[in-house]
Amino acid sequence: MYRVSKVLNNNGVIAINMEDNQEYVLLGKGVGFGRKVSQRFELPAECTRYRLADETPRGSARKLAGSVSPEYLEIADEVLREAERTFGDLDRRILFSLADHISFAVERIRAGEQISNPLTGDIKVLFYSEFKAASILKKILRERMQMEIDDHEIGYVALHIHSAIGDEDVSVAMQTARAVRECIAAIEQETGNSIDVESLSYNRLMNHIKYMVARIIKRELLHLNMNSYMQSEYPESFAIAENVCRHLGKSIGAEMDETEIGYLAMHIERVCFGNLKGQ
Repeated sequence: MYRVSKVLNNNGVIAINMEDNQEYVLLGKGVGFGRKVSQRFELPAECTRYRLADETPRGSARKLAGSVSPEYLEIADEVLREAERTFGDLDRRILFSLADHISFAVERIRAGEQISNPLTGDIKVLFYSEFKAASILKKILRERMQMEIDDHEIGYVALHIHSAIGDEDVSVAMQTARAVRECIAAIEQETGNSIDVESLSYNRLMNHIKYMVARIIKRELLHLNMNSYMQSEYPESFAIAENVCRHLGKSIGAEMDETEIGYLAMHIERVCFGNLKGQ
């Protein structure tokens, strides 16, 4: 049983759960319609709830819920519902910071100050499913506000979704995308060739670097050392991988395990020199 403490609009209320005595934002079609403060009611079946006692990367949920228009809480909830169809349960604390981000995005668009994100293309590939789920925001804003939002803004929303899946800060996901972009650029510079971004090998390379960065940040180690084999058989790719790994370690401020070099060399050999296709 819940008791209304504040009606946000027809589709949202702030209410106290009388079992745990915690305050929640409840969002769902008609959940706030006709409600009165102190009124008691059962949670509707198609309603989502978000605890106000939680902390978010942008501050307390309670403070954000009070500063963001209820309309943006609804929009963020729709985006998260779409993401849950793909990923299942998410960390719902992200609702408040996501709503806050969408609110600022709308303000920027209205002021003609749309942002540019050089990592958008990388985010599309690295976080493909998250980007696809985030793209529902285009439809929502078009229908609700007759407004168009571009892929740069969708990329940032995709990072919020990613953080809600893996309990990872948006800043870490952005750091991963930036590190991958730097690695690809370094490999292209070392080889003097542009890598075909449409190729399967390129996608494999990007994903390898993505997980390599995650391992470095989490201090996880690979179990098989390929260094001796790759250095002996493919010295050019190994040398490139060695330089890239050294640069990456400095860039993200973490110690690089040397076993990463051989695996990266294997992907470089495949993508840049056309060998190891069957491996």
